[in-house]
Amino acid sequence: MPKFMKSLNIISRCQFAYRSKNSEGELSPLHHSLVLAICREPGRSQDELAKDICIDKSGVARALASLEEKGFVERKTDPENKRKTLVFPTEKLLEKISSVRKITADWNKLVSEGISEEEFAVFQSVLFRIEKNARKIIENEEAKPEK
Repeated sequence: MPKFMKSLNIISRCQFAYRSKNSEGELSPLHHSLVLAICREPGRSQDELAKDICIDKSGVARALASLEEKGFVERKTDPENKRKTLVFPTEKLLEKISSVRKITADWNKLVSEGISEEEFAVFQSVLFRIEKNARKIIENEEAKPEK
């Protein structure tokens, strides 16, 4: 079996460096995945966001506190379940999201350069299956009792 994790980690670190060089202002490259998820589906809970982008709940809570302090998001208690906190983009974030989307689209175009649509479709299919397996592993680990 090929050792692909090193390559995925390097790609991820390169993407972070690219985002760092191309991001402007108060919105950190660390926040890109989170703000994309928030704008894709406003009103989701912090827990749902954590699960979606595979970051632990406390990390998401810290990131959201930072984004809220800077005026990018608003957190509200779910009226139907007081234990849930729902997250919404502010106008300030909605003004910036096109820039974040452009950085993401530009990165995707650059890294897929020279790869045919057919090759990319196969790669993406395999990668999604690996992602599905990885998420299942983590769900099973979370379901195990603490040692």
